[in-house]
Amino acid sequence: GEWLGAPGKPTVIFYGHYDVQPVDPIELWRNPPFEPTVEGDKLVARGATDDKGQSYTHVKAVGAMLAERGSLPVNVKFLVEGEEEAGGHAIDEYVRKDGGKKLAADCVVVSDTSLYAPGQPSLIYGLKGLCYMEIKVTGPNRDLHSGTFGGAVWNPLNALCHIIDRLRDAETGKILIPGFYDDVRPLATWERDEFAKLPFDENAYRDELGVPELFGEEGYSTRERTWARPTCDVNGIFGGYMGKGAKTVLPSWGGAKVSMRLVPDQEPKKIAELFTSYVQSIAPKGVTVEVTNLHGADPVVVETEGPLVDAALDAMEEIWGARPVRIREGGSIPIVSTFAAVLKCPVLLLGFGLHDDG
Repeated sequence: GEWLGAPGKPTVIFYGHYDVQPVDPIELWRNPPFEPTVEGDKLVARGATDDKGQSYTHVKAVGAMLAERGSLPVNVKFLVEGEEEAGGHAIDEYVRKDGGKKLAADCVVVSDTSLYAPGQPSLIYGLKGLCYMEIKVTGPNRDLHSGTFGGAVWNPLNALCHIIDRLRDAETGKILIPGFYDDVRPLATWERDEFAKLPFDENAYRDELGVPELFGEEGYSTRERTWARPTCDVNGIFGGYMGKGAKTVLPSWGGAKVSMRLVPDQEPKKIAELFTSYVQSIAPKGVTVEVTNLHGADPVVVETEGPLVDAALDAMEEIWGARPVRIREGGSIPIVSTFAAVLKCPVLLLGFGLHDDG
C-alpha cells in the first residue's frame, strides 16, 4: 500500500511481516495463541512483537496523522509480507524484479527488533544471517528389536549424536566445521568498546534464564557472542520411540535440524556446503546421511551515520527521553540485505519490542 501525496518530498518504506514462528508446544500457552488476550497492562498473542504488533503501529500512526492533518510530510509505502520466518523468497524476488523501481525510496524503516532495555531505545546496525540445515541419518531398512539386533548395526540415533557432538567443541565453544570462520569479519575496537560500556548484569541475565552458568565461544563477552559472533545450534532432534514408557526399539532413522547464525562476511550458501561436506566426512560408515539446506539469509551491517539516521535518533530520543544506543542484534531479517543492495538507500532498524517478550 502507498500514499504518494507529497510530490518532491522523500519517500519512506515501512517493512514488516505478519507470519510467525510455529506455536508449538501448544500446551504451554495460557490462552489460544491467535486470540489476543489482555493480561494486566500487556497484550498476549502470537506475533504481538514479532512482527504483527510493531507493523500495526506504523499503520495506525500514519492513519492517525492523515486523520488529524489530512496529509503527510513525506510519501509512504507499506510492504508487509507473510513469509519472513521461512526465508522470504517471494519478497526477495518482488524487490529485485524491476531493479527496485516500483519501490524507489529514500529510506526503509523496519520495526522488527527490540529496545536495548525498557525505556532505552536502540539503533540496530547489524543483523546476523542464517543457514538452516536438516540432517537425516538412516540405518537398517526397518525398526529393529534392540535386544535381538543391538550390537550388530549402527543405531542411527547414536550415529546422529556422534555427528552433532562433533559440530562444536564442548570446552571452548568453537565451531569445528573446517573453514567456518574463514570469512568472519572481526569486531572493530570501537564496537567492543561500545558494547562493554552498555549496562549489562550477567548474573541477572543468567538467573532470568534459569541456567547455572553461561557458555559460548572463548575470548568474547556474552554480548559479543550473541550480537556479532557466529553460532551453531541444534533446534530439534527426532526419531525412534518418544512416547510414554519403554519400547526397546533400534530405530531405522533419526534426524536433526541445525541452524547457524552468520556474521558479516559469511555467505549462507558457502556455509551450507562446508556443513554438508563436514557432516558427510564424520558420519559412521554403517549409516547413510542426507543433508538438506532448508533456507538461509545474508548477514547485514547498515548505516549508522547521516541525516536520515540523525533524524531517526532525534525522533526516538524525543519520544523515549533517552538517546538511542548503537547495537547489533542476534536475529535475522532476510530482506534487509536485499533492500540495501537493490534500493541503495539507508535501512533504519528501529524496533520497540523487548527481549523478554517471549
